[in-house]
Amino acid sequence: MARIALGLSVLLAAGLSGPALAAPQISAQSIIVNPVQTTVDVKVWTDRDSSGTRTPSYAPGERIRLYASVSQDAYVYLFNVDPNGQVDLILPNKYQGGANFLKAGAVKVFPAAGDSFTFDIAAPYGLNKVLALASKTELDLKQIATFKSGQNSFADVNVKGQQGLAQALSIVVTPVPQNTWDSATAFYQVVARTGTAVPALPAQPGNPWGSARKWQVVVSAPSDLRALHDSYAARLKAEGYVQTKLKVKDNRIESDYRRGDDEASLKVERKGKGVEIKLERD
Repeated sequence: MARIALGLSVLLAAGLSGPALAAPQISAQSIIVNPVQTTVDVKVWTDRDSSGTRTPSYAPGERIRLYASVSQDAYVYLFNVDPNGQVDLILPNKYQGGANFLKAGAVKVFPAAGDSFTFDIAAPYGLNKVLALASKTELDLKQIATFKSGQNSFADVNVKGQQGLAQALSIVVTPVPQNTWDSATAFYQVVARTGTAVPALPAQPGNPWGSARKWQVVVSAPSDLRALHDSYAARLKAEGYVQTKLKVKDNRIESDYRRGDDEASLKVERKGKGVEIKLERD
C-alpha cells in the first residue's frame, strides 16, 4: 500500500452560459461567495457531523469520509486546506469514483465503498477546511491544479493558502453565468490522541454570543491566529452575514460583516498568553 500526502493522507487499497451578473466575493473565511441568488445549492459535510455546521475532531491514523450534495445537476469540486495552508484537490481525481458530476438530490461520499483509496488523517494539528464549489458547467482548473498524464493520481495544486485558493477560484468562475454556481464549507480538526501533549485549536463555536450585541472571551493562545478567527467567522456566516472588510496584522485580525441592514465586527487579538475575541453588532 502506498501513501499520498493530502494534508489528510490518502491510503491506496490494492486491487480496488451567459455573462456573469456580478463579481464573486471573498468572505472572511477566505472562500468565494456568490453575491446573487443561485439555482445551485451545494452542501458538504463530514462523517462525524451530518449538519455541516460543527467542527468534529479526528486523530492521526483515523479515517474520514466527506459527503456532498447538490440541488441541481452540477460539477462539484472539493478542496482541503490544512492549518499550514496546504491545498489539496480531493475531487475530481483520477481514481475509481473520482468523477465529479453529481445528479440533483444525490448524496455522494468520498471515498465510497469499493473506491481504491481511503482518506487517513495526518498532521499538521489544527483546523482544516473543506471547500465545495458546484457549477452547472464544467470549470477550467488548469491554472490551479494539474494531473499527471496517464496515471491514477490526485492533482498537483499550484496555489497556497485559503486566500490564494479563493482568489484563484474567483477568476475561474468569473466567465460562468453567476446564478449557476455555489460554494459551501465544512470544518474538522486534527487533534492529538488522548495522552499526547500536542495543542489543538478550540472547536468551531456553535453560537457563543447568543443574541448579545457585544460579546468577548479570552482563550489560550493557539499557534494559528487566522484559523481561530475563521472558526468564529464561520458562525457569523452561518447566521447569514457576508464579510465586507478584512484586516490582518501579526497579532490582530479584524473583520466587518453585513446582513441586510445589520452590521457586525469581529476582532481576534493576541494579549499576553491569551487571545481576546470580541464581537460587536448592531
